This record gives sequence, structure tokens and C-alpha cells, in this order.
Amino acid sequence: MLIGVNVPNFGPGTSPAVLRDWARTVEGLGFDLLMVSDHVAVTPDVAEQYPAPFYEPFTTLSWLAGVTERITLGTTVLIAPYRHPLLVARMAANLADLSGGRLVLGVGIGWARQEFAALGVEFGRRGELTDELITAVRAAWEDDGYRAGHIPIWVGGHSDGALRRVVRLGDAWHPLRQTPDGWQESLARLKKTAAEQDRPVPGLAPRVLLRLTDDPPAERRLGEGTVEQVVADLERLRADGAHAVVLDPFIGDPEETRRPEAAWHALAAVRKEFR
Repeated sequence: MLIGVNVPNFGPGTSPAVLRDWARTVEGLGFDLLMVSDHVAVTPDVAEQYPAPFYEPFTTLSWLAGVTERITLGTTVLIAPYRHPLLVARMAANLADLSGGRLVLGVGIGWARQEFAALGVEFGRRGELTDELITAVRAAWEDDGYRAGHIPIWVGGHSDGALRRVVRLGDAWHPLRQTPDGWQESLARLKKTAAEQDRPVPGLAPRVLLRLTDDPPAERRLGEGTVEQVVADLERLRADGAHAVVLDPFIGDPEETRRPEAAWHALAAVRKEFR
């Protein structure tokens, strides 16, 4: 099972130097994937959680491709309705080519209404637009001029619509920050959806919170608790068939971006115990 890290590409402590240090630390610890998030217009609803500076993912990953050697790069997740499908197809194909095929394209429908409005995109059509983008980029990549190779598409979300989308169009399901019970319930619905569509169950590549605690918490999400609990979660996900898991060490306070060493220590502790 591949293990990745969601690197904060936003917040008051983020800079080119910090992003470079993140990339070299994550690769040096032996992780398999380095993934970043997506926002374009940092409207008030976005800034409340992910304040500026916010480094655009394609630009950021292109630069990080040049300061890393082997780690796979990706988006977790690209908000599909924000860009024209052919623009995404071209940028993704170029990034995959320039990085030596080290790209995973995670996509989702988005949630920030003010950002949709600022970009002139109809919020109510975001699911439809996401379906159109996945279909269009796959068609574009069949053209030899894109030099895309095979770029895996991971589809985020755990709504019924998201599950239908990943079964129909995705290479892997990429839900975010679920509880243990929520993961099992959603996974059962995914398998039921695949059976209803007479299609295979897609790959499993969840993103889980990484928050280490000294004592086991009473209520928790996957990846939250003692090192032993986190390792047990990873083993559980592997037993459930996950081919990749992305650890998300951002707890929720933008001030964390000024102190990345705490996240690095947590990642190192988990990596030491799980192989």
C-alpha cells in the first residue's frame, strides 16, 4: 500500500522555501506521494479555513517536481468546475510528462459558494461539470500530442452522487477524513453502487487526518489517536483493499503552517512504525 502526505500549500507560514522543505522531508522519510489542495480565488469562505497565500496546485507541483526525484505528485483535490477541461488536460499532461509520469489527478466538485460566484461558475452545476471534465480530459489524453501516458484520476466525496461518479469515471475513490464507522458505511455503499452499475469496485485511496495524541481519544476519525491506533487504522485500510492512503497532518489552525516541524515529527513517528 502506498502512503502519501497532504502538504499544506496555503497559510501564513507557507512560502517557496517551506514548500521545498516539506517536499524534501516527505520524500526523505520514504513516503510515496506528495499531494496539495486547490483553491483559485481566496474568498472569505475559503480564507476562513485556508488563508492566503494559497499556492495554485499545478504551479506548485511543477516546481516541486524539480526539487524531488521519485515521489509521486498529486492534487487532493482539484476542484474540477473551476477550469476549462482542455486547460486541465493540457496542464496535467505537461506536468506528468515533465515529472517523468509522477502525477495523480484527484478531483472533486467543490464547496465554497463565494469562490464559485467569484469565478462565474454555477454552483448548482458543479457535479455535472465535474463529470464533463473527467470525460473530456480522458478523451483529450488519447491524443498523442498530449503525451499524457496514464494519469490516474481519483474522485473525492462520499455522497451518493460522488460514489456513482467514481464507479463510472474514476480510477480510485478518494474520500476525505472519515470516521472508522463512516468509512465502513461508505465503502459498503460504494460496493453496492458498483454492483448496481455492473462495474468493478474502483481502487481505494482515502485521505485521513493525522493527529497524534498521548492517550486514545473517546471519539475519533481515522488517523487520529496514538501512534498505535494510527498504525492499526492503516492496517485496517490495507485489509479493506486500499492501494493508497494519504495522511493529512493539517489539524485546522492556519498558524500550524508556521511550525511544520510538529507535522514532520508526527509523520516520522508513523512512518517508523508502518511499512
